[in-house]
Amino acid sequence: MLQIKIVRLNRQAVFPAYATAHAAGMDISACLDVPVTIQSLTTALIPTGFAIELPEGYEAQLRPRSGLALRSMISLPNTPATIDADYRGEVKVILVNYGKEPFTVCHGDRIAQMVVAKVEHVCFEEVAELGETQRGEGGFGHTGIGRK
Repeated sequence: MLQIKIVRLNRQAVFPAYATAHAAGMDISACLDVPVTIQSLTTALIPTGFAIELPEGYEAQLRPRSGLALRSMISLPNTPATIDADYRGEVKVILVNYGKEPFTVCHGDRIAQMVVAKVEHVCFEEVAELGETQRGEGGFGHTGIGRK
């Protein structure tokens, strides 16, 4: 199991936690002194009250919670958001309200999920051309939507 250092920046902070034994992501909770209301089609930066120290070669990805997206149209506009291994500030979550109604976030609300993943640094090799594939340059939607 990978060990990650965590520091509580606010005594009210709820640390990330897996909701079930096989969950891929840990729930991330809001750490607020007062509720924050996000109006329709606007964003808010929500603090979590903690900071982490990831090992070199790892990142933490913040992702939307499916229930919030389904029921309230709340998501992350920069999903997945990346927390780099050398970042030491408070973990904060940008939430966007894609819904028609205002949405209020209260202290302790589970607002996102965090997945820690290994990352590789790459080196690019400039070449004159790329190898051919069956797909080639086929891009967005080139295979259709599957209806017959």
